[in-house]
Amino acid sequence: MEPITMSAVTTMASAMGTGMASEAGRRLVNLLGGLVGLEERAPDSGTDWGPLVQVLCDQAREDPETALRLAHIMAMTRSTLTPPTASRTPRLPPGTPYFENHRAPLRRLAKEAGRRPGTHPRAALLHGPPGIGTTGLAVEFGRSEARRFPDGCLYVDLRSDPDASAALRQALVTLGVPEQRIAAVPARREAEFAELVAGRRMLVVLDHARSAAQVRPLLTASPSVFTVVVARRPLVGLDAASVEVEPLAPRNALRLLTRVAGKQAVDALGDGVDVELERCGGRPRAIRLVGAGLVTAPPDEEARTVTPDDPLHAAADRAYRALDPDVARLHRRCALWPWPALRSGPAAAAAQIGEDEAALALEELAGRGLLEGDPVAGYRHPPAVRRHAEEAAMREERVAGCLRAVERTVRWYVDLAVDAGTAALSQRWQIGATQAPAPGRYADPGAALAALGAELDGAVQAVLAAREYALGDTACVLVQGLWPIQLKDGRHEQMLPALRAGVEVAEDVCPNTRMAGRMYTFLASALIEMREYSAAEAAARSALAAEEHAGHLRGRATATETLGRLRLVQWRYEDADELFVAAGRILDGIGPGDEGAADLPRFRALLDRHRGRARTGQAMRGLRSWDDPEQLLLSALRFFRGESDGVAPETYNAARTLTDLAELYFFSGRREQAVLLTDDAIRALEGERAEYHVAHLRALRRSCVGGPDLPEPPTGG
Repeated sequence: MEPITMSAVTTMASAMGTGMASEAGRRLVNLLGGLVGLEERAPDSGTDWGPLVQVLCDQAREDPETALRLAHIMAMTRSTLTPPTASRTPRLPPGTPYFENHRAPLRRLAKEAGRRPGTHPRAALLHGPPGIGTTGLAVEFGRSEARRFPDGCLYVDLRSDPDASAALRQALVTLGVPEQRIAAVPARREAEFAELVAGRRMLVVLDHARSAAQVRPLLTASPSVFTVVVARRPLVGLDAASVEVEPLAPRNALRLLTRVAGKQAVDALGDGVDVELERCGGRPRAIRLVGAGLVTAPPDEEARTVTPDDPLHAAADRAYRALDPDVARLHRRCALWPWPALRSGPAAAAAQIGEDEAALALEELAGRGLLEGDPVAGYRHPPAVRRHAEEAAMREERVAGCLRAVERTVRWYVDLAVDAGTAALSQRWQIGATQAPAPGRYADPGAALAALGAELDGAVQAVLAAREYALGDTACVLVQGLWPIQLKDGRHEQMLPALRAGVEVAEDVCPNTRMAGRMYTFLASALIEMREYSAAEAAARSALAAEEHAGHLRGRATATETLGRLRLVQWRYEDADELFVAAGRILDGIGPGDEGAADLPRFRALLDRHRGRARTGQAMRGLRSWDDPEQLLLSALRFFRGESDGVAPETYNAARTLTDLAELYFFSGRREQAVLLTDDAIRALEGERAEYHVAHLRALRRSCVGGPDLPEPPTGG
């Protein structure tokens, strides 16, 4: 048994701080609260764990029972919250088949990559105007110099991640770290990233960088890692070797055009080829756009004589005018919002065509260089191409037409969220009319949740688009549909921009209503899980105020329950218990025929479970008997197992309640009973995508079967 030292407890606290996004991490932290006094509070996202570590060590030194419980929690933490590992060898995205060699910048990058490491990160800043080929050049460098980077090439696209914390999350996910194991605190993320890449011979490409602050946390001091930052212009304050990408020389530009369009099409231009290349300004993307157009149609005389200031705009315009009407319509309408990953569903909705037609149109646009990506990962407009297409939409569709196109796209995401959300969490209550999911569309709740997760980035953007285009309460309806992805998949950080937008829209179009209360409740729930306790408190109280103003008893009870959940994670167990009791009293006001009456048994079961957890914390502190929380948890378990007449079983909530009871039995000395419940919970969670919860149960079971004796006397170091 490992001695309880300051170092060992600090290691445990660090693992908990990193792993609190997972069910297992949250459970372990909540158990820790039972070891400390009434005055201690759970650390929030900005709190140093050092003082708490000292308190735990002091109390373990003074009380053998506390020492034993802490030893068990430390053992479970070591077993469950193992340090994140890079489970994937990252790869660069596919390069263009028409790369034309920029020899000078490639040589400069190779020189920097081979430079002897010093005290600063090894990094180069590759910069040049839009369409000049910086991204393609970085990818080609990684391909041609692959021997230097046997541990992989990590590509991070910063277009959708304006801050460093989000960029770190993207990098960690790409390395194979599960979402639930990514620390909420940016400093911890930075440390995780540095640890994962340390000693690995890797290339890191940070594309579409906007500022030095955005990329600096991703610059590792590991001498084996070489980082290429890609930007439009030099970034002030970035300590990296500057590598400017200049326009292609005329002979290289001609060679690229010939490779794209074919010699016959280029020869057909005659002397006009010089005009075409001059219009492209030596920018590879413009040349590829023009070349793709030459394959299908020669340029008209107007295109040969007009010389706009922006080569990319001119090339995009040429390519656009060569499109069939349906493809052109899809192209311009999908450019009305910066969708992160266009697929056939939302694209078909925007263009008012079938999904099969949309899939072919997207493929054609990618072939012409107007889109990047593929059908699986989704397509995306290059920034300059999107600007041209958006201008075309405003010109040809007018404001009203653009509004309708965006609304149809947003509606596609709403329909997905409502349908898949209901299939993933059929027991939820919601504002507005409910609808049953399409029969047979999802094999089980896990498949429905996976469908929501696959389109989550697009759905978040749809919420923001609904706010920007003033589509009434549509943003709120979509946020409500996405609730299962918060509750069951823990995607709180990704949801946060949508949640804030939902609150903003509710305050604008439906203040002090049930929908406003619901939006604040969703926001508060995410902030609780992200350990932003002060902000969560404000959101939960705003939810309560809105629900009280609307006279909505079920909403008032939910907002009160949310405040109770906040107190529970703060280790304020007595306050939490009182709030759960208060929520139950509010429910007493709902009569048999009133709205929400059908939800009462389930709501009361949830409150019983919450109260059982709060009273377990009190029992661990010696302030209550173990029988109190046991009876509450058993009552909740009977409901979630479907033992009441007319009640369908809820596998996920039953497993969570079984885990609560197993923890209670373990810490109250009833290990045999705890083993039986852990086994039941593990079986129940099969197929629920709950790996970390199962890992926690297995660690708890190991402690039950072969738990440690009392640890060695605590020491100071």
